[in-house]
Amino acid sequence: MMRLAVRTLRHRKSGFIATFVAVVFGTGIVMACGGLMETGIRSNVEPQRLAASSLVVTGKQSHLRPGAEDATPLPERVGVPADLVAKIRSVEGVSDAIGDLTFPAVGGAVAEGHNWSSAVLAPYKLTSGHAPRSGQVVMPGANVGSQVTFVIDGEPKTFTVSGSATGPAGHAFFADREAARLAGSPARFADIGVLVAPGTNIDDVQDRIKALDGNITVRAGIDRGLAEHPDAESQRTALISVAGSFGGIAAMTMMFVVASTLALSAQHREREFALLRGIGTTPGQVRRMILGEALLVSLPAVALGAVPGIFLGRFLFDQLGSHGVASPVVEFSQGLIPFAAGAGAAVLAAIGAALIAARKSAKIRPVEALMEASLQRKWFSWVRLLFGLAFLGGGLALLIVTATVMTGPLAGATAGPSILCWAIGVAVLGPFWTKAVLAVWRWPVQALTRVNGRLAIRNVTARSVAMSAAVMPVMLAVGISTANLYMQTTQMHAASAAFTRDLRADAVLVSDAGLSATIADQVRAVPGVASASAFVRSTGTIDEPRNAPFDEDGAPLLGVDAQGADGTAPVRLTSGSLAGLTGSTVALPEYVAGKIHRGVGSTISMTLGDGTPVTLRVVATFAAERGYENIILPASLLGPHTTDGLTKQLLVRTTPGADVGPALAKLAAAHPGVQVADRDSLVAANAEDLQTQAWVNYMLVGMLIAYTAVSVVNTLVSSTLRRRREFALQRLTGSTRMQVLRMLWTESTLVTLAGITLGTLVALACLIPFSAKVSTSAIPTGPLWIYGVIVGAAALLTFGSTLLPATTTLRHSPTQPAHTD
Repeated sequence: MMRLAVRTLRHRKSGFIATFVAVVFGTGIVMACGGLMETGIRSNVEPQRLAASSLVVTGKQSHLRPGAEDATPLPERVGVPADLVAKIRSVEGVSDAIGDLTFPAVGGAVAEGHNWSSAVLAPYKLTSGHAPRSGQVVMPGANVGSQVTFVIDGEPKTFTVSGSATGPAGHAFFADREAARLAGSPARFADIGVLVAPGTNIDDVQDRIKALDGNITVRAGIDRGLAEHPDAESQRTALISVAGSFGGIAAMTMMFVVASTLALSAQHREREFALLRGIGTTPGQVRRMILGEALLVSLPAVALGAVPGIFLGRFLFDQLGSHGVASPVVEFSQGLIPFAAGAGAAVLAAIGAALIAARKSAKIRPVEALMEASLQRKWFSWVRLLFGLAFLGGGLALLIVTATVMTGPLAGATAGPSILCWAIGVAVLGPFWTKAVLAVWRWPVQALTRVNGRLAIRNVTARSVAMSAAVMPVMLAVGISTANLYMQTTQMHAASAAFTRDLRADAVLVSDAGLSATIADQVRAVPGVASASAFVRSTGTIDEPRNAPFDEDGAPLLGVDAQGADGTAPVRLTSGSLAGLTGSTVALPEYVAGKIHRGVGSTISMTLGDGTPVTLRVVATFAAERGYENIILPASLLGPHTTDGLTKQLLVRTTPGADVGPALAKLAAAHPGVQVADRDSLVAANAEDLQTQAWVNYMLVGMLIAYTAVSVVNTLVSSTLRRRREFALQRLTGSTRMQVLRMLWTESTLVTLAGITLGTLVALACLIPFSAKVSTSAIPTGPLWIYGVIVGAAALLTFGSTLLPATTTLRHSPTQPAHTD
């Protein structure tokens, strides 16, 4: 039968092109996602500043809450105690241990400052001059004796270059005592570089150091680079999550597309299978032939799909890195595992689809097969009904969970997968849904198109099973694209509304190098300023009580200054006051306070973003949108426990009618790097952050839309070419080419309307509960032109894929024998 399969492919090349194309693109997409997954898991960062160290000791960047099963990632640099250096030096096999102080020092091409003793970890070597003393600095490629100014902790400070050194650029080295003062936290190092004695087993030393403290991580090899770039590790989870979720959806979509194209190919060859069964071919032989054809098509397609998969994976990673989702310093990795995943998914999809397609063709009786080949009417089976109801049940279950359990942004975790469940459930029972929708659309279409409409509608009614194969890809494209795109627009609108609803600032001072501790008092002294407050963001966890309503990603934290009723804090107080928000205090969202049974005057235990445990007294509660709750802490408490320890934003509220713009601009000009922006700029900056997150989803969804568009084109072109005999018969009975094309135009209209209707219903089944949870309305938010573009693209694909091949076919004489390839 394999020989027969090879001959079939040779003479029916066009019949298998659709499957070949689907497997090529499916393999490429899944392989690209596999590359992103491998990159996130490995997170290889080549060490530079710590390249000379054998091991690097850092703080553990996660925190396990009491009673929790999964640890919460800590977003800020945890650091290690300074007294751990002496303990590490006493470990057998360690020749030296050097603590590294890292702090922001912005000036020219320099972004970080360090203590001079840590320079040996690169290693940096002096090429001229001498080691720094008080008021001096060593920099790579600097002119000895020159003056340089750095903005450190928001204040400009000038130093004399005492030496020039070779080594990675972007770093400046200060005298150890001065570095400890500038870093602000001399009791903790950012990391500790460990030098191992020659001939010592590094793994043994690593284990001995780990035994010293359970809250440290000891890195070796290429993992040392993660100590230099802690953001790479914090972004690892995001990259793995994006790759895993999108890769899973892409794999399922590929399996559906490949299965539909192979099933359609088998449908078109029912007459051939009938002839084979009529001359004595057994069902097993038919199954082996169809399976052999699927393998012969899929294997070379998988090999070819690896080529775009490599380039697509690299392109996606570069885009994710440039938009802040992945760290650009991480090395992109795409080995054999992603290829095996893409190839395995494609081959399994082809085999599964072939077995499903062969089941019916192999079991049907020869006489029934001839009847079925002339006009397919049978489609129902108990297996099909079982799978269809299972997927629809899954979609309904996810809808209920989204509507009743999930809150705010978390609603997307269940609403997203429900799209595929609804779409696949509808597609499996496609003939039923197609008949139901066409029963609605047939009357207005017939009234508008008259004779050609009646002929098209009768044709569609008689070929409803085959017509469903054309409708389902349109449904899939419209449903997936509409649901995913409007999920993003609705999420962005809800998040933006939650941010701006209680925003009370009229202006904001910003500086990437940090704002000095004195600038807030200077701003408050400006005539017309009612209130000014530092604004710091981070993430932490509530440890006690244990029933806090936050997931393993932690609780968003906002740091502000103590303030009265005219303050800038974006809250609507329900009890207490922010006037006492000083020291170890906290203000809780009303929902969170009720959930953990804590009110004003009670205490809670938290772990801040750098792993520091704190006990806080509740001084206020405030109203907040569900899913967008932030915990308010004093900025003076939260700021030092961020990675850079800086306050980068200062919110300003003015008295009614006051114009403080010129005064604030003059004040900002006196502080290097400080800029003044209005309320609209603050809102736009927040929207830009949201847009960056949404852009990633737009890009990934766009790839799926393009892939489903391939399925639409494949299916409709194949279906149209199969009807050559029918078109020839119509022309022989008196129809002109234009009449046939007008009939096909009407059929395409029905296919488009049916596909758009079903796709819209599938999208709404996901969007309505999602929108009700993330916003105040069940109606999705977003511009209507998005839906218009989706509908227009679906119509263009449908009409183009039907009319263009039909026009080519109708150029031939109706008496010319129709090709079967």
